[in-house]
Amino acid sequence: MADEGDSSDKTEDPTQKRLDEAHDRGDVAKSQEVNTWFMIAGATLVLSSFSGSIGGIQMPLRNLIANAWMVRVDGPGLLALGQRLEYMLLAALGVPFLMLVIAALAGNMLQHRLVWSGESLKPSFSKISPAAGFKRVFGKQAAANFGKGLFKLLALGAVMAAILWPERLRLESMLQFGPETMLSVISSLTMRLLGSVVAMLAVVAIADYFFQYRQWYERQKMSLQEMKEEFKQSEGDPHIKGRIRQLRHARMKKRMMTAVPKASVIITNPTHYAVALSYERGMAAPICVAKGVDLIALKIREIAKAHDIPIVENVPLARALHASVEIDDEIPVEHYHAVAEVIGYVMGLRRGFSGQRA
Repeated sequence: MADEGDSSDKTEDPTQKRLDEAHDRGDVAKSQEVNTWFMIAGATLVLSSFSGSIGGIQMPLRNLIANAWMVRVDGPGLLALGQRLEYMLLAALGVPFLMLVIAALAGNMLQHRLVWSGESLKPSFSKISPAAGFKRVFGKQAAANFGKGLFKLLALGAVMAAILWPERLRLESMLQFGPETMLSVISSLTMRLLGSVVAMLAVVAIADYFFQYRQWYERQKMSLQEMKEEFKQSEGDPHIKGRIRQLRHARMKKRMMTAVPKASVIITNPTHYAVALSYERGMAAPICVAKGVDLIALKIREIAKAHDIPIVENVPLARALHASVEIDDEIPVEHYHAVAEVIGYVMGLRRGFSGQRA
């Protein structure tokens, strides 16, 4: 009952991370019917394409048996005979065997990526659990397997009847044929049967693959809690991320306040915004060393007053600079003229103060 409750909570589509983890465990969507179809289709192709080359070993073997008295029976002679037979078999069966291997691999690779996992070899209580065994016997998978088996049995019987029934008279008279004629008729009927079986199994394989994929996809679904946990693992805990942002903000604020005494001018609006700019001769453009709103702006002004940094009230310029320039960056080109006027004004004040002191 607990399992049913847990599965009913898994209503969310799986993430790519969840699907990748399932693949790494060896849990993939796989239909055995697809593998069976590829093997039978490959065997049919081999028989139709290479039956002549396979039969090509008849003559060498016939000659070998007819001239067996000439075969040397000493060690080197038997070794040479074994090598000849090996080469003949490889020439006749090598390519067909390779095609069957390719068909077997293609049946798996078409369904999923290559899997390298020993997870299925680990002992699991679910494999010997009576409840799991009951579910395997009476579950959806068992019902699907029973349906597939019944359909294949009926379809195969119908195919054989449709092909062999019209040939019943010729099959009855085959006892009067010679071996070569009988072999030709049997080969023709066999290829027709295999072709029909391949076509019938293609329908079964396609339907079974979509069924197996749907079953696998349903197993990978996630609950809302699992989605949250995965998000925390991949993106980080929101509380931790918030704390990190606070620490970064505190460090940036401390660094800004340390840089305010080095500023050339503070531009304010005058209460809510404050932007501290630093400029020396030879620089391409003034640099923003600190900025802030409300309490931070008030702190910037207090430090500026304590270090005799000029404070200039310019509402639109203060707002524009606060929105467009980052700490330690040069001011944008569009503000060069307005800032140049402020810097010139500040330098003029400084020259005036210097003249009065002199």
